Amino acid sequence: MSTKSIARIALSLALLSGSAVTLSACNTVRGAGQDVSSVGHNVSRGANATQGAIERHTNASPN
Repeated sequence: MSTKSIARIALSLALLSGSAVTLSACNTVRGAGQDVSSVGHNVSRGANATQGAIERHTNASPN
């Protein structure tokens, strides 16, 4: 096996490994984004529920 063949194989393996890592990172970032979005929605719902409860208990009208 020549040095060029070994270098070509090594380069191919490096590119394939890099592609695999990049694709798995995209899935991880996407999942993290979905988790953060879910938390944001829950916080927003909680804030709206709290505001509604305060308005009901104080007979205040919303701004």
